[in-house]
Amino acid sequence: MNKSGQIMLVLISIVFTIYQEIVDHTPFFTIYFFVFTFIAWLVGWQYDKARYYEKKARDSEDSYKQLLDSLPEPVYICSDHKFLYVNHAAVSMIRATNKEELIGKSIIDFIVLEYEKRLLERFKQIKKAKQPVNTTEYKAKRLDGTTFFFEVSSLSIVFGGKEAVLSIGKDISERKEQTERMLQKSEKLALLGQMAAGIAHEIRNPLTSIKGFIQLFKSSLPKEEHVDIVLSELERINAIVGEFLVLSKPTVAVFVEKDVKALIKDVVTLINTQSILNNVQIFVEFDSDLPMVSCEENQLKQVFLNLLKNAVEAMPGGGMIEVKVKKKEEGKIAIRIIDQGIGIPKERIPTLGEPFYTTKEKGTGLGFMTCFKIIESHYGELKIHSIENVGTTIEIILPTITQPLLKRELIHS
Repeated sequence: MNKSGQIMLVLISIVFTIYQEIVDHTPFFTIYFFVFTFIAWLVGWQYDKARYYEKKARDSEDSYKQLLDSLPEPVYICSDHKFLYVNHAAVSMIRATNKEELIGKSIIDFIVLEYEKRLLERFKQIKKAKQPVNTTEYKAKRLDGTTFFFEVSSLSIVFGGKEAVLSIGKDISERKEQTERMLQKSEKLALLGQMAAGIAHEIRNPLTSIKGFIQLFKSSLPKEEHVDIVLSELERINAIVGEFLVLSKPTVAVFVEKDVKALIKDVVTLINTQSILNNVQIFVEFDSDLPMVSCEENQLKQVFLNLLKNAVEAMPGGGMIEVKVKKKEEGKIAIRIIDQGIGIPKERIPTLGEPFYTTKEKGTGLGFMTCFKIIESHYGELKIHSIENVGTTIEIILPTITQPLLKRELIHS
């Protein structure tokens, strides 16, 4: 450790004492000389120590920046939504000429408008969790105006003495385009034919009923039960069209921090009337201290509602449904819905989730397809285990807000 501060202050004390001896004829070695010299030595030592640790912090930060610059993936550090640091890969990805074009600018300026709410909510979660959060994706803008999809993971850190967010990710535009092209080539015509046939079949049945009853109305006054059937069939058509709208062009969901326990309680309350009428009891069991999840609330509720309705309808003679929510492993939570219904034949399980493939007499198969689509968009899994005449277990695995803990303070400053 450099001792220049110590030496300088002690020399000043000695020079001042010599000056006093010459001008005021004060003795050189006095109690004041020793006291002031000791204070000068102590202050100088503290000053040199502070300079040493400041230099060490700067060296550490410089080394850390060199490490980040050597990484092939884009890395950036933000504080208050403004860039504090970007590595070479991030500069290249955004098509800037140098880092100075980005430092100090708001990250919001580089996010497509419809994804801004997702970004802002994400930063709240990162700041609150103080741990790595699960991967998400945004649609971003480059400096030349072009757009791309960016998959990113983030972590709360301390950088340059400030609370900041470190993010690392990659441009996944090419991957998304390739996937989309492959799906379009391999499935477009087949899916179009399947969907067209399914729509015609599903909507023609209720329309036939409605046509028959309207012809009956022409010859006599309609009875109340006949009107109820017509309204019921119209509602069925509306439900089929509604399911297709959910599966059509995807919307940008704003994922917020939610308690799965509260979502399930709301859905159970909603379906309780139907379950009681069908002589079905629903029992719910939660682990203590369940972690939060990042989700689109209404979409997850739709999944739980669809699956619970299926479970109730699978027990025409009544029975019991168990809903168990447990921590599965670090960074994941499991929701199991267990019924005592008629079960699903083993050979049919792989086809669940395909449109118009269903075990119900009047089903469309779109409900399960919607559930699979929503859980997939939440980076989760949906698993089905069933034994005929014994029951069915549906397991939903979702990532939690926080992932396995990494070292938070990557830079000590």
